[in-house]
Amino acid sequence: MSALLAFVRCRGLPRAAGAALLVALAATAFAGQRVAVPEFRHLVDFSVPVAEVVPLAHAMVLATTLFSPMADLEQTAAQPMGRLRGGYVMVLLALALGLSALPLLTGATAEVYGSAARNVVGFLGLAMISARLFGSGLAWLLPLGMFGPTLLLGVGRDNAPEPWAWSLHASSSTPAALVAVALWLTGAVAAATGRPRQTERAEQ
Repeated sequence: MSALLAFVRCRGLPRAAGAALLVALAATAFAGQRVAVPEFRHLVDFSVPVAEVVPLAHAMVLATTLFSPMADLEQTAAQPMGRLRGGYVMVLLALALGLSALPLLTGATAEVYGSAARNVVGFLGLAMISARLFGSGLAWLLPLGMFGPTLLLGVGRDNAPEPWAWSLHASSSTPAALVAVALWLTGAVAAATGRPRQTERAEQ
């Protein structure tokens, strides 16, 4: 346990978790509000609760902690680091799901939380993939790159989400849930098996 705590601290998770908590508290205060989807191709009247959008921020903030500023030391550690990295991605998932649940305290429905939980799983997966490919400083790149087109092009003429816009679908959508889980599993493998690469700032 002490090794995991040291692993967590060296990645700056307490600071990132504090920032994500502030975002979650703001989302809790505005749990009853909705975000209009500005579809560019045609006129639609589609919106999603704030609580379903905020998981994007949780995922991007938490994923910036995936890599260590002490990569050289970790590579020479006597203790196997793969197990710690695997445990760490589970910690991030549990924390992200917990933050996404806070709007329930101010009246968000179980259905809204179901969509928020699915979204944080999927976006965290994308963020972990992005951190592995581009470095933890750019963990936001793939989640934001997916979310932008989803907002602008993700609703069809019939005022329903497009099949590929999984983060806009209702919590009951099995395909959307499968996409989110697949993204998280891919990201978890990428994060758990990656070398303890330094962040861009540390390398400079």
